[in-house]
Amino acid sequence: MGSRDELIQCSIPFLREVKDMTPGAEMERWLNQKYGEGSQLYQDLARLIKLGVAEGWAANQEVDGPNYRRSRILEPMPETFQFSITAVYMNSTDPRRFKDEDDHDVLRGQYHGHPYGELNLVVPLDKGAELKGLQGWQGPGWTAPDPGSRHYPEVRGGAVIALFYLPAGRISYDFAAPS
Repeated sequence: MGSRDELIQCSIPFLREVKDMTPGAEMERWLNQKYGEGSQLYQDLARLIKLGVAEGWAANQEVDGPNYRRSRILEPMPETFQFSITAVYMNSTDPRRFKDEDDHDVLRGQYHGHPYGELNLVVPLDKGAELKGLQGWQGPGWTAPDPGSRHYPEVRGGAVIALFYLPAGRISYDFAAPS
């Protein structure tokens, strides 16, 4: 079995467990307590998605240059309880970065919405790298944006891979960004 198939097979028991839960702050806390950085699930998924990026099957399509890439790993299907699996690579050392209120270099991605929410595994590649979730900055661990939420993905502190699971595969880029 290749690493892509291994990642999918590793995801299925997790998706079976969370299939009827609603993403949001409460679920995010639960995910970080039960499946945080020290858990076997986090370690396995992080190892496999890093391998996927290195092997070129994950986060291999440039969205806006080599420091902002993504790819759909798997479309929704019955075996994954209608969740899709996607990976994004973002690196805040990109020349298009900006300074945030704390003087950190931040790379901002495409504004988008989550009709049914999202479960997002955050895998920093650089020590101290973080992804901005709806509850604040997150290093190794999880974010779980609520159904109906909208945001810019942002990273600071270096490179991050986000492995995310979308209920029904739903994500929308059709919203106007706030001015």
